[in-house]
Amino acid sequence: MTHAWATTATRPVTTPARPLDADSAVEQLYAAHWRSLVRLSVLLVRDVGTAEEVVQDAFVAMHGRWHTLREPDKALAYLRQAVVNRSRSVLRHRKVVDRHIASEKHAAPRTTPGADQATIDHERRAAVLDALSRLPRRQREVLALRYYLDLSEAQIAETLGISRGAVKSHASRGATALRHQLGEVLEDQS
Repeated sequence: MTHAWATTATRPVTTPARPLDADSAVEQLYAAHWRSLVRLSVLLVRDVGTAEEVVQDAFVAMHGRWHTLREPDKALAYLRQAVVNRSRSVLRHRKVVDRHIASEKHAAPRTTPGADQATIDHERRAAVLDALSRLPRRQREVLALRYYLDLSEAQIAETLGISRGAVKSHASRGATALRHQLGEVLEDQS
């Protein structure tokens, strides 16, 4: 055990920098990034409760594997990747459940929004999320990371494990598909 003692009031006390332990590191990451990771997962799985579980599981897994991380400074990228992967798993599980519960697939038809602005905003958001859910998985992930989390192409490429060119391609194709799908819907609600 080492102690740093200040001999004068003007001399700063210095201690050697130590890497954070798993508890401290995860606590800091959780405080700073939990909300944005939940938002990312919500965009992918479309359910707040499930998204919170996905993010919590990602933090627990990272905490358990903290000592095996080669580059702890990239823990946030690891978490983003874990959230995306776990969200994919949730979506795969939903597909299996949906095959067995076909009657709940199309429960209620959409109603026309009222004159209230909050209702119109809600319908627009639902239309955008529905259109987003119809995109291919990779395009949906790239658009969520790009426009919701405002990540750069390089960060998206690192998170998804694809090239920057693939990120550009998926973003362009996804945005074009969304414009095509949403063109009439959003004009009708204006």
